[in-house]
Amino acid sequence: MSLLTLVGISPLIGALIVLLIPAKKSELIKRTAFIITLLIALFSILLAVRFDRESTEFQFIQSNSWISAFNVNFAVGVDGISLVLILLSTILVPIVILATWHESDTGRWNTKIFYVLILVLETLMIGVFAATDLFLFYVFFEAMLIPIYFLIGGYGTGNKSAAAVKFLLYSLFGGLLMLASIIGIYVISGNQIGATFDLAKLATLQIDNQTEYLPISWILHCICNKSSTVAISYLASRCRKVSYPWHISSLTRSAR
Repeated sequence: MSLLTLVGISPLIGALIVLLIPAKKSELIKRTAFIITLLIALFSILLAVRFDRESTEFQFIQSNSWISAFNVNFAVGVDGISLVLILLSTILVPIVILATWHESDTGRWNTKIFYVLILVLETLMIGVFAATDLFLFYVFFEAMLIPIYFLIGGYGTGNKSAAAVKFLLYSLFGGLLMLASIIGIYVISGNQIGATFDLAKLATLQIDNQTEYLPISWILHCICNKSSTVAISYLASRCRKVSYPWHISSLTRSAR
């Protein structure tokens, strides 16, 4: 098991530990979750210390066959950009826990559920930035909706249930756009290097005249410049951000 994999599964292990604590001991739950996230942040810093800054290849790689019929692998690794994003995520989570120390007691469910959802979300965030298989990236990216939906619906303010549903619907729409682009990339790769979701191999793809004016070429161009994870995250996540005023205004009305 690589250090990157250890960093990725640590929040899940932490979530299981929190689940074992009685729900009435809310202070113990908070302290345990905070200590766990601090340890994960330290692991990620160790990951950065061991990172070879001279290399342009993915590091801390681990790959296992997942869906062999479609050449899908459970493959993770980091480059310079994804390492920074993982560091940002793992350092922010303990800060979030401190910031929500009292708010976690006022939700629809108990404090334990809140911190379990936070820890599960942290694992999925790390998975998004660590995935070196495009399909695995999509799975992590969409799976993040589950804990976020329950965090909004259970611990938000105002008309939180409606806000959570609308957030989920808009996000799923963005996810469908991304899935279509990923399938398109998979088909194009089959004509050049053999159908694959491997980011290292997809970086060698060439955009021809038939695809350069399609939306999919924007993603493909970023893959060829080795910034695929950030580029695809940006493209699909626009449906979750303030880039869409009608989206935000709808959520605001729901919250009121």
